[in-house]
Amino acid sequence: MFQIKANRQAAGLACVALFVGYANLPLRSQQPASPPPAGRGPAPAPAATDNRADAAQLDTWMKTLSNWGRWGASDELGAANLITPQKRKAAAALVRTGVSISLARQLRILSGATDNPFTMQATTNAGGFASDRIEMAFHGVQITHMDALCHFSYNGKTYNGFAFEDVVTKDGGCSKLSIGNMKDRLVTRGILIDIPRLKGLPYLEPGTHVYREDLEAWEKRAGVKIGPGDAILLRTGRWARDEKLGVSRTPSGFDLSAVPFFKDRDVAIIGSDWTQDVGTVQGALYAVHRFSIVALGMTLLDNLDLEGLAARAADMNRWEFLLMASPASASNGTGAPISPVAVF
Repeated sequence: MFQIKANRQAAGLACVALFVGYANLPLRSQQPASPPPAGRGPAPAPAATDNRADAAQLDTWMKTLSNWGRWGASDELGAANLITPQKRKAAAALVRTGVSISLARQLRILSGATDNPFTMQATTNAGGFASDRIEMAFHGVQITHMDALCHFSYNGKTYNGFAFEDVVTKDGGCSKLSIGNMKDRLVTRGILIDIPRLKGLPYLEPGTHVYREDLEAWEKRAGVKIGPGDAILLRTGRWARDEKLGVSRTPSGFDLSAVPFFKDRDVAIIGSDWTQDVGTVQGALYAVHRFSIVALGMTLLDNLDLEGLAARAADMNRWEFLLMASPASASNGTGAPISPVAVF
């Protein structure tokens, strides 16, 4: 059973609280973070850099690169339309070894922690079974989750021009563009973009921007070409760095100037081990989120655990795979926790 309440803010961001009461909800364990490549010590970290695009450029791109109307005036799927049956068949053909890897962070239960986004209460009884009550605020920087298209707006509009005030209500959640639309959509080719490996580093330093030339350089290094319907997963090495140096609250991610790449290649999904955005674009909070969700209609995957995937991909020198993920099918949710799986 799900109980959903939406929180609307002036910035146009909507969140939900989910209360889950299933006895058999799985908590997936994670593979340990991969070490730096053999024979290579930690390299000097690159200096954090600034955004190459500003709010005025974002405003232009929101109009000139928009997918609004591309699949009809009533469309609620956005870039997920690019994941066709043919695309899924091609992605399935990438499976050769049958090795599967979870990309979800393990949910950590911290009893009594007031700032913990996840709590669980387990009960048992004489009948010999156990049950849970789980409460989580998954929009944030810890829990692996999928963002719905009603999660953000720009100038009062959501994807495809729907009015944010009409789409999201406090008690009703999302009447359009909800996460329920993605319940069986995300089966496609995933491509890992390992920027630390590209730069010869175990991880990126907090605040590092990833530019379009980095994405194109990785394509050449990995021997892949990003194309329509793909899901691209950006590894910054966040979790490996946290394990070694302690938790950082300063994200690395896509520079705003890189977002035309998503449109040019018709990317369907973007994901990262952070939350995509890096730095602050003056006058445009969460600029990458806003462009991707509102202009392109792209579903985002935040807080992925890409360490095990990166280690396995490097061992096999294979950077493309079948990617599958399904959200809890809340018909009016702004997103949902997920446990994505990559299959080689």
